[in-house]
Amino acid sequence: MDSIPAVESLVRELSRLPGVGRRSASRLAHHLLRCPEDQARALADSIQEARDRVHPCLRCGNYAEADLCPICGDPRRDLGIVLVVEKPSDIAAFESTQRYKGGYHVLGALLSPLDGIGPDRLNLPALRERLQSGEVREVVLATPASTEGDATALYLQRMIPHGVALTRLARGLPVGGELEYSDSLTVQRAFEGRIPA
Repeated sequence: MDSIPAVESLVRELSRLPGVGRRSASRLAHHLLRCPEDQARALADSIQEARDRVHPCLRCGNYAEADLCPICGDPRRDLGIVLVVEKPSDIAAFESTQRYKGGYHVLGALLSPLDGIGPDRLNLPALRERLQSGEVREVVLATPASTEGDATALYLQRMIPHGVALTRLARGLPVGGELEYSDSLTVQRAFEGRIPA
C-alpha cells in the first residue's frame, strides 16, 4: 500500500517529525487512512490553526498567541530572573516541576559555526533589551551539556552586564544512574558541583 504515491508522500512527511522513523510513519499513515474522516480533518485543522495563530513572544521568544506568552503576561512571575533555553519545548521541562517561578528567554538555536549558525541567528536582540532595561537581576544559563551548548553559554557570559548575577544549571549524575556507566566528564562535573550533605 505504501507504493501508492499519496500514501508514500504522507509517510515521507510524517517521517520528518522528530523521533518518527519510517516504520512509525507508515503506521501513523495507515491509522490516519483508517480513522474516521472527521478525526483526520480535525488533526489537519489543528495543525493549520496552530501554524496560523502561534508566533514567538515579543519578550522571550516562547510560543504565544498574543504579543506576550502566558508566562511573560503572568503578573505573579518574577521576571527579574531569566532562565535562558535553546527552544520553547525546553520550557516544559522546567514548568513541569512547578517550582520555577521566574521568566524565560528562548534563543531559538545554539551557536554552531560548522552548521553556519552564528550569533546573528540567535534571539539575542530581545535579551539585550531585557538586560539593558535594568529589570533583570539574574540570568540562569540552561543550554545543553554539548559543545554547542557550552559555546553558546560562553558567548552569553560575555554579554551579561556587571551587576546581573549569572548562574548555570548544575550538571552531574542522573538520579538512579550507575557510576560505572557514566563518562568521565559527567563524573568530573558531578564531583566539582558537589554540595554539602
